[in-house]
Amino acid sequence: MGRSETHEDEVTAAPIAALAATLDLDMPRPQPGDTLPPLWHWLYFLPFHKRSELGPDGHAKRGGFLPPVDLPRRMWAGGRLDFRHSLRVGERITRTSRIVDVRLKEGRTGPLVFVLVRHEIGNARGIALVEEHDIVYRGHTQPGALPPTQPAPAVSEWERVVHPDDVLLFRYSALTFNGHRIHYDRRYATEVEGYPGLVVHGPLIATLLIGLVHRHLPQASISHFEFRALSPIFDTADFTVCGTPEPDAKTIHLRAKGPNGELAMTAVALLG
Repeated sequence: MGRSETHEDEVTAAPIAALAATLDLDMPRPQPGDTLPPLWHWLYFLPFHKRSELGPDGHAKRGGFLPPVDLPRRMWAGGRLDFRHSLRVGERITRTSRIVDVRLKEGRTGPLVFVLVRHEIGNARGIALVEEHDIVYRGHTQPGALPPTQPAPAVSEWERVVHPDDVLLFRYSALTFNGHRIHYDRRYATEVEGYPGLVVHGPLIATLLIGLVHRHLPQASISHFEFRALSPIFDTADFTVCGTPEPDAKTIHLRAKGPNGELAMTAVALLG
């Protein structure tokens, strides 16, 4: 706890154009000064681990900045983001990351370690974005064993069906330099991890949820976004991203639901 690191990067146009194509969005080629869409900062500050530094699952070996937790599975469990001002194409940006908390708990399937990382991303105008990133480590489970699910609410004001084919997952893995094999290596995902198919990235689902807001409210400015992953989604069937604005015209409740109506991710976006 307390360990920190700082990295610099530049908001370049090519990853933005590539992600827009991956998400099948009609966006003009990014130009200097254009605003970076919310959550698309995940295209930058990528961890360029050498191949020799990767474990058998494609993740970086334990140690380095993150704690050397001796549990084999590492997952992105959720996060909270405060947007203070925009990041723009062509800017130099800096991210300072700090380990805020490390906790050991006993779960239904064995020990769990929760790590909370706080990121502050800034540009020449100061801190633009503060993000709290929840990571959970867990042990191996029985092949095919999945967490219990709960049904998602049946009715939403906004709904969009997403087809998670392996090209989408491969492209997103490549754009975020994510080597975790469960997202693109079907044989590893099914035969080693015991999943029914490729696992859709949690950050990709969160990006689709926040994108649903801009699909229906294109001029909206999001000041806060938080999300929590509840159960995995696989590429074996379509899933749905849903949204329901509250009467206050500032709060939007979002969720992703699997093909059988199970709740996979919840989120809240605040406008303003």
